Amino acid sequence: MKINGSQILIECLIEQGVDTVFGYPGGAVLNIYDALYKNSDRIKHILTAHEQGASHAADGYARATGKVGVCIATSGPGATNLVTGIATAYMDSVPMVAITGNVATPLLGKDSFQEVDISGITMPITKHNYIVKDINQLADTIREAFYIARSGRPGPVLIDIPKDITATLCEFRSKTAKEIQTQVDTIIQEDIDRAVTLIRASQKPLIYSGGGVIRSGAHEILLQFAEKIDAPVATSLMGIGGFPETHPLSTGLIGMHGSKASNYAATECDLMIALGARFSDRVISDVTKFAPHANILHIDIDPAEVGKNVSAYSAVVGDVKTILTTLTHNIPKAEHPEWVDAVKCWKEEFHFDYQKDETLRPQFIMENIYDQTDGEAIITTEVGQHQMWAAQFYKYSRPNTFLSSGGLGTMGYGTGASIGAQIGMPQKQVVHIAGDGSFRMNSNELSTIAHYNVPVIIVLMNNTTLGMVRQWQTTFYEARYSQTTLDRGPDFTLLAKAYGVKGYDIKTQEEFIEAFKEALQSKKPALLNCHIGMDEKVLPMVAPGAAINNLILE
Repeated sequence: MKINGSQILIECLIEQGVDTVFGYPGGAVLNIYDALYKNSDRIKHILTAHEQGASHAADGYARATGKVGVCIATSGPGATNLVTGIATAYMDSVPMVAITGNVATPLLGKDSFQEVDISGITMPITKHNYIVKDINQLADTIREAFYIARSGRPGPVLIDIPKDITATLCEFRSKTAKEIQTQVDTIIQEDIDRAVTLIRASQKPLIYSGGGVIRSGAHEILLQFAEKIDAPVATSLMGIGGFPETHPLSTGLIGMHGSKASNYAATECDLMIALGARFSDRVISDVTKFAPHANILHIDIDPAEVGKNVSAYSAVVGDVKTILTTLTHNIPKAEHPEWVDAVKCWKEEFHFDYQKDETLRPQFIMENIYDQTDGEAIITTEVGQHQMWAAQFYKYSRPNTFLSSGGLGTMGYGTGASIGAQIGMPQKQVVHIAGDGSFRMNSNELSTIAHYNVPVIIVLMNNTTLGMVRQWQTTFYEARYSQTTLDRGPDFTLLAKAYGVKGYDIKTQEEFIEAFKEALQSKKPALLNCHIGMDEKVLPMVAPGAAINNLILE
């Protein structure tokens, strides 16, 4: 059967189980959009307000569902508008396929209208990328792209398709999507044996759980493993949800804005078991003072991460779920009552807290959202203080329920991500936590939310400033607030209404409780414009370069 390149793309997407794509049309992808029109009963297309919004929506869809997210953009500026979203997905190991159009092959390399070398531009921020110049290679390229995006350490892949390729006829035969093989060939028995020996000898073990636990689906075996070796569990920002924060062994977030229990435990432990974590600078701070008494056992699917930021005493390379399962079956049950009690005391001595009065505070907002959603919501965030409050004051018990830009720290990420997450998980309630600085960057996606009636609840922490930068200016720059005060529009409540989204202007706790309750019951999109203090702080905090047990508490 001969079909054109655009129809081949559609058939391959359906082969791969794709039901939704996010994008924005343009000249170089007209043939693709014509095929999407003809196949609208088979694949749903979500038209975003901007290509960056499409890339973040694909990212949020992937994180929430575990499937590959797909976004489409035209050539030139359309393609470059995807770059931030691709880089965000790359830093956080999110499976995504970005499809871009390009000028026809005879025009490549001639500075043609809306031509850009997007494969060259995105080479450092993709697992792999392609420019397809032969129609006979298109189908297999698409199939390979999806396999690469999902396999091993997941990540984004880009396929650049010149316009003439999307119009050319070619013989096509459907194939079944290739199954992902769990990466076990790198798991060496000697490494497993050394890990077992270290764990058995440890009297003060600490598990440092990262995003790899979630990506590998290892959350259930992690719970069994932690209980069997009686070890506290600290999580990175990307690891939130991989271990239930309501569990007695949970110590919560580790690092710059981590809990006292996590940071003290990291400083005092004799064995740190790092699972799918990359030892970010926001976690380790001063590397010479990080886990000074501990042997570090690093378990990760990516060998490049072992020894990159901290020296590992021992390592096991491969799928985290497989390795944890093996270790759990090969170690005897242990008890460390004195160690666990010490960590418990640190938890009680300083847990995430704030001044409780009648003032509308961001910490209160997050706690009330937790109460009203019974801890069952999917939380998306932008980047800044609100992101940290969302990480600290909502108790996450399941994976894929905290969606945030961790590695790249992308302001403007969360609105698109909330759209993708809600469309991918319609049975769940998505609550988007935003700061006014981040939200204004991609607030145009309110039009997407309104048009498709995506029932996201946007909770805007409006402190009329770039809050995290202001906090640093207060602490380290003698309160010189250079260009961080946002004393300008818009009125976000009116902006929401202009787009057709219910807007609430909130200044008190009672107003928030009632407005959020109403928004939950309505099952419609809403924006809660919450006016909070300009000088609210994220605490605790570790100064850059300080040891992580040297906490600023007030």
